[in-house]
Amino acid sequence: MAILSNGHQWKYSEFLDNKDYSFDKDQILRSISKDDIDDAYNSISKWEGYAPTPLISLNKLSKELSLKNIFYKDEDKRFDLKSFKALGGAYAVEKVTKGNKDIVVATATAGNHGRSVSWGARRLGLKCKIFISEFVSEARGQAMSDLGADVIKVKGNYEKSLIECIKQSTENNWQIVQDVAWKDYMLVPKYTMAGYSVMMREIIDQINNEKITHIILQAGVGGMAGAMVAGIARYLDNVPTTIVVEPDSAACVLESIRTGKIEKIDIKRESLMGGMSCGEVSLVPWEILKHSVKHCISLPDDDIGKTMKLLGNSSFSDQQITAGENSAPGVIGLIASCEDQNVKEKLQLDQNSNVLIIGCEGDTDKEMYQKLISQN
Repeated sequence: MAILSNGHQWKYSEFLDNKDYSFDKDQILRSISKDDIDDAYNSISKWEGYAPTPLISLNKLSKELSLKNIFYKDEDKRFDLKSFKALGGAYAVEKVTKGNKDIVVATATAGNHGRSVSWGARRLGLKCKIFISEFVSEARGQAMSDLGADVIKVKGNYEKSLIECIKQSTENNWQIVQDVAWKDYMLVPKYTMAGYSVMMREIIDQINNEKITHIILQAGVGGMAGAMVAGIARYLDNVPTTIVVEPDSAACVLESIRTGKIEKIDIKRESLMGGMSCGEVSLVPWEILKHSVKHCISLPDDDIGKTMKLLGNSSFSDQQITAGENSAPGVIGLIASCEDQNVKEKLQLDQNSNVLIIGCEGDTDKEMYQKLISQN
């Protein structure tokens, strides 16, 4: 094993089977309807600068792991924002403002969602207020300022920034465009997830009649994972094995699937996978994920930088791939699963497997990207 040898042990922290697993396409499409999904694609595909992002074959890695194909959806190429989040926030802005230029939009963010909302607001000539926690890097904050947003830094973590966003938005009558759902706030997160499902529509056109057998989905609050599962229900004839991967310090989907109800995690340390460092799964994705996810894997941060570097220097593919820290977990989860014979058999990973991995972002924080790849 040329790439993966050298005695390096690829780690996962926990592997969990979902005892309540049952993939019901009709049930899934009750949370985000076929019409929601179709409308998002029809709208976004007409935006200026729209093009499907590449689906790259990790051919060197698939050979090494003895799998048929590993497909990597490269969201580094999404508009100018280098993240799948460009599809969600900007689409939700379009849906909620309906051409009204007087509406001020606001959101709390760890980075990529806020960039999408800022970009969407600029696209439509709207004012935009972005709330970030003190842990969000200067570079991420600056990127949103550069898009014309008014960026407000809040002391404390992401949750504190969300509380402040809700408070000020209520006082000033701003329209919140959040990717997290709560009681009586479900519609905007649904629009956001419908935007994300565009990735699955593109993938269907890109896989050339291959059948996806496994899909590994990163989860923070679960929006992307839920959207991609809805995309499976809408577009795929077969049902792949669905695996959710999370940081072990913030495995809120895993813990919720373990007990069958939403569990809140007290995050003791922030993961390098910053966009996935979330303590509680959102309501709309939870309705989808609680039955449709077959397995959960949690990971330590140990292999993040190494994986980013291997993707970047063409070790896994014939192409160089710029993958941010939130893009690495799918690859790590797959390698660690293949190196554990019990898990590999449980997942039925073999020479007939076509695995889909979501490379959800590029170097959205250039400084962090350089730091992580240079340490490995």
